[in-house]
Amino acid sequence: MDAILKKNAINYGLISGLIGVLATVTMYSIDLKLFVNMWIGFSLLAVWIIIGVLLLSKCKKEKAGNLTFKEGFTAYFLSALIGILISTAFNIFLLNIFDTEARDQITEHLVKFQVEMLEKFGGTAEQITQAEEEIRTKAQFSVKGQLFGIVQSLIGSIILGLILAAIFKSKTREDF
Repeated sequence: MDAILKKNAINYGLISGLIGVLATVTMYSIDLKLFVNMWIGFSLLAVWIIIGVLLLSKCKKEKAGNLTFKEGFTAYFLSALIGILISTAFNIFLLNIFDTEARDQITEHLVKFQVEMLEKFGGTAEQITQAEEEIRTKAQFSVKGQLFGIVQSLIGSIILGLILAAIFKSKTREDF
C-alpha cells in the first residue's frame, strides 16, 4: 500500500474511532436511551460518510489527482476497520466490564423502542412477543453481540467504500 494512502487511512481511522468513542461517552453520560435513538444513528452514519469523503478527497489530492478504484477502496476500508475496532473495543469495555448494568438498561430501552414501533405499525401481540425474545436472545450489547456488530459494520463499510471509491477514482483515457 502506498505510504500516502496508508498514512491517511490510519489517521482517519483513528479520528473515526475517536468520534465513535466520544459519541458513546456522550450518550452514556447524558441518557442511555440515546443508544437506541435512530436519529443519532443516522447522524453518526452521516459523520462516517463525511469522514470517508474527506479521506478519499485528501488521498486523491495528495496523489496529484490519480487515485485508482483499488487505492480508494483500500484506503477507505483500512480507515473504517481501524475506526470500527477502536469503537467496538471501547464499547465492549464500557458495557461488559465497566458497567454491565448500563448494557442491560440499553437492552431494555431497545425492547421498549421495538415494541412501540411494532405497535405503531400494527404489529400483532405474537410479533411483539417474538421481537422482544429475539432482542433479549441476541444480546446486541454483549461481547458476542458486539463482535457480530463488527462483521455487520464491515459489510456496511465495504458497500460504502465501493461506492465512494467508484466516485473518487481517477478517470482514465478510456473513460472519456
